Amino acid sequence: MDLLNEILENHFLQNAILGAALIGFANGFFSGFVNLRKDALAVSALAHTMLPGIAVAVLITGSLSQTSAFIGALIACLVVGLGSVVVSRNSRIPHDTALSVIYTTTFAGGLALLPHLPVANSLHDWLFGNIIHISQEDLKMVFIISSITLVLCTLFMRPILLTLFEPNVAAAQGVPTRTIQYLTFTLLILMLVASLQAVGTILSAALLVAPATIMLLFTNRTSLIFWGGAFIGCISGVGGILLALAMDIQAGPAIILLLGILFLLAFLFSPRYGILFRKTAHSR
Repeated sequence: MDLLNEILENHFLQNAILGAALIGFANGFFSGFVNLRKDALAVSALAHTMLPGIAVAVLITGSLSQTSAFIGALIACLVVGLGSVVVSRNSRIPHDTALSVIYTTTFAGGLALLPHLPVANSLHDWLFGNIIHISQEDLKMVFIISSITLVLCTLFMRPILLTLFEPNVAAAQGVPTRTIQYLTFTLLILMLVASLQAVGTILSAALLVAPATIMLLFTNRTSLIFWGGAFIGCISGVGGILLALAMDIQAGPAIILLLGILFLLAFLFSPRYGILFRKTAHSR
């Protein structure tokens, strides 16, 4: 009851819960593409890339603000992501190898800059998230990014999936496969940047991977993987805020811990693919 009263009386907590629900829903939906593309490692690489982007933005502006952090993270992800594509398409180096080399180099550069930044202590919230302090302006930005992502993903679902699984067939049917690939990549980066304040650069990859991963333990239906992932992301975001308040821990780690617990439960008890269910079925 005390927790409920605190939420009802605290405008910042209401913003945090709404923001976590929006971010979790949009990231959970998009995690379907991440899992179907088997891009979890690429997502992790881009998530870590946001740190040097924020560091450079602080170095240029001399201050750390939501605007500079978001712009720095976005530019860094675009430079590293597109740079890896350029290298792979113009050399014999595979894309994942190029991405690994470029992102670790930029991440090392970000770490080297940290001690020299005037606001190094304030970066903690951007590394691990601090959605409790989300402002009304940030909430509007999250809503816009989430809405754009969901609308575009829904409108272009068929060409995206066709490009994903059968690129040659997609090209034969007139689908602009390269444009679709760039669109998917851009939406991925937007989702990472949108979740920056919720779970930070270090943990944001989990929010773009875990929800649909959990659904894959229950179903093979594509629509359920996407919308089920969105639901899991949403409840994990809201539940993580409540868990953080109840246990007096930071909200970002609480959201990811809750996702991890849900994944473990699905791995163990899923009636279709759960390890305990399979063992029981084999014993019969």
